[in-house]
Amino acid sequence: MGGIISVSDNQAARLNNDPHSATLDRAALERALREQGEDFFQHVTLHCPHLFAAAAYFVTEAQHAQMRAVIAAVERVVALPAWREQALRRTTLPADHQPRARGVCMGYDFHLNADGAHLIEINTNAGGVWLNALLLDSQQGAQLPGAALAQAGLEQVFLDMFYEEWRLERGDAPLRTVAIVDVQPQQQYLYPEFILAQRMFERAGITALIADPSELEMRNTGLYCRDLKIDLVYNRLTDFPLRQYPALREASQSNQIVLTPHPHAYAWYADKRNLVSLTDSAMLGGLEVNENDRAILQAGIPQTLTVSKVDAEHWWKERKQWFFKPASGFGSRGAYRGANLTQRVFGEIMQADYVAQRMAVPGERSVSVDSETLVLKADVRCYVYDGAVQLVAARLYQGQTTNFRTPGGGFALARVSAVNS
Repeated sequence: MGGIISVSDNQAARLNNDPHSATLDRAALERALREQGEDFFQHVTLHCPHLFAAAAYFVTEAQHAQMRAVIAAVERVVALPAWREQALRRTTLPADHQPRARGVCMGYDFHLNADGAHLIEINTNAGGVWLNALLLDSQQGAQLPGAALAQAGLEQVFLDMFYEEWRLERGDAPLRTVAIVDVQPQQQYLYPEFILAQRMFERAGITALIADPSELEMRNTGLYCRDLKIDLVYNRLTDFPLRQYPALREASQSNQIVLTPHPHAYAWYADKRNLVSLTDSAMLGGLEVNENDRAILQAGIPQTLTVSKVDAEHWWKERKQWFFKPASGFGSRGAYRGANLTQRVFGEIMQADYVAQRMAVPGERSVSVDSETLVLKADVRCYVYDGAVQLVAARLYQGQTTNFRTPGGGFALARVSAVNS
């Protein structure tokens, strides 16, 4: 941690409130984007104008420590056979065939405020890790306060993650082909990340395709894409049970490919109903979760409850204290801040499968855009594999939920107060 400019917890708040502190070196970022090719640079410039935020976001040591403690506690709970059995009972997934692969690119999303770090959701195919690695690398010479929150040698870290998934399922067999799969991938906002992932694999001597699931074909000898047999699928689809993609589902369930992340990982981690269980101390006690972990989870995850139309009058009266999320949704799709609900939307929620999470106020970051000061909301994403935090990044935004439509917003470097530097 040589050369780190140390900041205290109080300074972290001061820096976040200063629109001119720790601003992004746009010229350095532009050079990094151009190094990926002019087509790559033009795509980001034209189609992703708010991909990267104007400034870094600062995290206190206490918040950083709490995030890590919550992640570790969740990982210990999810490892319990009783937890996994309980989670699978809500699905049609086979309980007798559980993948050994753990699931790449797990995202733990937090809101940080004066009361600490609050886990608001877990994502099993969290986007942004390669983009944030590129951003981090581009700012190495910026002499920013604090310390970056990332493992060293991120490209090798990411490669090793996929190699480990492959090893868990295939042992010492060589990994030759990877398909990065999403619906209409070139139309996805984070398509540039798929290109970065593809190039990472190619530098390691692995053939990598970016493909729509319609390009996948199940044959007698395995799963094929454009007449190439696929060894591993990096799954970016948001139909988590793969109901719409029979070829991929069959290939996975018949062990013709290594699929990561897989539907079991979604059921164990990311289904929003898991947040209900993780904040139910009595239920966790029944699973023999130890008292210390229960306390960590109670302090670090806002209370989450299942919504029932039987209690509609109660929910309407208390709505301003809650954030409503579809139980099996992803990202911010269909999520509503209770204070902003109309009676029409509230009625739709009461008829659907939703959970309600107690409001945890997001952090804030002031940025300067065209000489105007904007106060943006912030959330923090920890990218995790097998319980290890690889990289921590922030997302700055305005509005009800995280988005990439805010001037000055987007992915931001997360920096922590440095100690003993």
